[in-house]
Parts: sequence; structure tokens; C-alpha cells
Amino acid sequence: MARFHIVIPAAGIGNRMETAIPKQYLPLSGKPMISYSVQTFFASPRIASINLALSPEDYFWRNLELDANSRLQLHYTGGETRAQTVLNTLLTLQPQMDEDDWILVHDAARPGLTLALLNTLLDSLEHDAVGGLLALPLADTLKQSNTDSRVKSTIPRDGLWQAQTPQMFRYSLLKRALESFDGAPTDEAQAIEALGLEPKLVVGSLRNMKITYPQDMTLMEVLIQKEIA
Repeated sequence: MARFHIVIPAAGIGNRMETAIPKQYLPLSGKPMISYSVQTFFASPRIASINLALSPEDYFWRNLELDANSRLQLHYTGGETRAQTVLNTLLTLQPQMDEDDWILVHDAARPGLTLALLNTLLDSLEHDAVGGLLALPLADTLKQSNTDSRVKSTIPRDGLWQAQTPQMFRYSLLKRALESFDGAPTDEAQAIEALGLEPKLVVGSLRNMKITYPQDMTLMEVLIQKEIA
């Protein structure tokens, strides 16, 4: 039976947050941001391994002693792009993977993933021929700007979705897609699409937002504190 494995690319530095440390390690309600999604994956007995893809210069985890049987694995496989980081990690994991095993790639800066949403993704894609991703149908009107930051045109939002993570594909398929992609895909789904395949869209959640700007962190703090109260 195919197993589920998590890969979390965490080699970035988060320039748009304008902080001295990588944003995945910023404190969020008293814990490093990345710890929330790691805990969610640990809470699922369906997840066989949780693989953090780190920068070679990352010292946050250096003193962590992991049991040989721990589901958490650290890989200092960070590359110049997210896609290269994921591919480097897949190559490192190759000896312990079956070709049909599922790889779920999740953003380190998405602390709002819940166990219920994770299970929805697993249940929706476990028997899918291609795989897919969490995403939200766009609700806002989209405007395309010109070089003067004025509206050039309005883009119809029918059929448009905002991609989230995890994005879930078979090990061999994802590895082939990333190896053959010309350039750097913006996400794993784009690499799969380049093979002529159509990833399935699974409805995500606003809570599963990506932390990109300081105000995003403030909003996530409010959501977490409301749940604690």
C-alpha cells in the first residue's frame, strides 16, 4: 500500500517579512511558526515521514537529537529555488521510497493547516490518477495593472483558484516532473501540468493562508488565540 510522506521546503529567508531570522522560525503565539504544521502532521497516523528541507546554513535544528525511528527527518538540501529544494530532497529520499508513494509538499509558512483539512486532502486524492492540491475559488475581482499602477483590465474570475498546500503527487511522477521542467515552476502542480496532466483541486480553507507579510502574522495570531480562548 502506498504511504504518505511530507516534504516541507524550509530553506527560504522570507525577505518580504523584513525580519532578521527566516519567517518560518518567527514566534507565533509562543511557538516557531513551522512547528504548527509539523505538529499537525505528527497528529496524523497516516503520515509515514515528515521531511524538513533546510538550508545548509540553517542552525535552528542542529542540536535536535532525533530517535532513529522518528517520523521527523532533517535534510540540508536547500537549493536556489523552492523546486530545486524539493527535488534535492526527493533524490535524498529515493532509497526509502516506493515509486507509488505519495509526496505532500507543504509551505513552511502555512501554520493554519488543520488535521481535518489534511484528511480531506488525503481522502480526496488517495486513489486519484494524478494527484492534486488544496486551493480556494477566487472571490475577489481581479485587476491587471499597467506600469503606472493603473487598471489595465479586469480579469474574469470564473474558474480561477488560489493555490494552497499541501500539494500531493506520487513520488516518481513528481520527481520526473521537477527534473524535466524547463526553468523553475512556481509550485509542484505547475511542474505536473507541464507533463500534460491535470491536478485535482480540493477546496482548502482561509485558515490555511500563507504568511507573507507582517499583517498576515497578526491575523494568524488572532485566529490561534480565538481557538485557545
